[in-house]
Amino acid sequence: MASSFVDKARISIHAGKGGDGAVAFHREKYVAAGGPDGGDGGRGGNIVFTVDENMSTLMDFRYKRKYVAGNGANGSGKRCYGKDGETLYIKVPRGTIIRDTESGAIMHDMSTGEDWVAARGGRGGWGNMHFATPTRQVPRFAKPGLPGESHDITLELKLLADVGLVGFPNVGKSTLLSVVSKAHPKIANYHFTTLFPNLGVVYVDEGVSFVMADIPGIIEGASEGAGLGHDFLRHIDRCRLLVHLVDVSGSEGRDPVADFEAINAELSEYSPELAERPQLVVANKCDLLGEDRENLDRLREHVEAQGYAFFEMSAATHEGTRELVRACAQRLKDLPPIASYEADYVPPEPKVDTSEELTIEHFDDMWLVEGPWLQRLVATVNFSDYESRMYFDRILREAGVFQRMEEMGVKDGDTVSMYDLMFEYKE
Repeated sequence: MASSFVDKARISIHAGKGGDGAVAFHREKYVAAGGPDGGDGGRGGNIVFTVDENMSTLMDFRYKRKYVAGNGANGSGKRCYGKDGETLYIKVPRGTIIRDTESGAIMHDMSTGEDWVAARGGRGGWGNMHFATPTRQVPRFAKPGLPGESHDITLELKLLADVGLVGFPNVGKSTLLSVVSKAHPKIANYHFTTLFPNLGVVYVDEGVSFVMADIPGIIEGASEGAGLGHDFLRHIDRCRLLVHLVDVSGSEGRDPVADFEAINAELSEYSPELAERPQLVVANKCDLLGEDRENLDRLREHVEAQGYAFFEMSAATHEGTRELVRACAQRLKDLPPIASYEADYVPPEPKVDTSEELTIEHFDDMWLVEGPWLQRLVATVNFSDYESRMYFDRILREAGVFQRMEEMGVKDGDTVSMYDLMFEYKE
């Protein structure tokens, strides 16, 4: 049943290819030489991630793993530009971390709600109208569009909640959430009741509210992957305040002090920073205590000795829930906002296999250089960056491109065209 919740997914994304430029000539009655008028190809569509507030899991990515944006349309005559490819929007829950699968580095954190362009479409190819000069009046060539960017990425959901409910299974976390918010989590009397986190908005007073998350019950060994393990511990990462529920009723023969220490040990094992997160401790199921209050008194003494605020409550009868909610709101006022993750992804240098053949064509003082590996290289190099330009130049020299052109008679000042890159040749 645990597989019904998906908080990690791996997908591949492919932005659209740019459309090809057109070779066309202006034809009009009584105009003897209208000249070239082939238009440019359209740009390929981008891949954009956008936050959908109605999504709470990554379930939608379980069966669909490949996402492709639209290609740009080809250019046509009369200087008509091709239509840009359609952008593909991928909806994800707020709080989704986007990582590069190979390196594991963070590319973006979708916690702010702003759209993010993950892969840019390829640039459209130039039509032959760009290549006309006084000495080259009939250019019979145009440029193909460039491929779009592609990535293998991993989506990882880390819930964005102000308050996280933690504790052993069946201590009353789901019941509390259903009482203080309009959330309707599934509630039943068995271990691992909650198989995926539930979110609820808790309204305290006018203009005062916060988001509470019912985190699935943690068991001993969760920090090492036991039970539901890291799949759920990661959801507590973002919570500003933890509410630690402990069952003091003794109905299951458990020791509340031992339970309290066991959960905190798991949090500390998973993340020392998480163990330092502000925490309110709540003794739940107090309505079942009767005359024997030993468990409650022992837990209170143990918890308060460690400096934690302590509350008595019965989620089932609603006793003490209002006081807890107000205490959470008061504490949140003084806490910093929910953390977001800084991107640390650095695009690797493109891997180029220069063994594939290039074609070099010569039209007057214009040199056209094309080939599959060169197309991929041009699409990935940032020509506004000096280091990237030097890398591009080095690859061309190592592949013998300039040497071939010199053997074919290229001259100083000739124009070299490589897809949508044009430059003057210098000896």
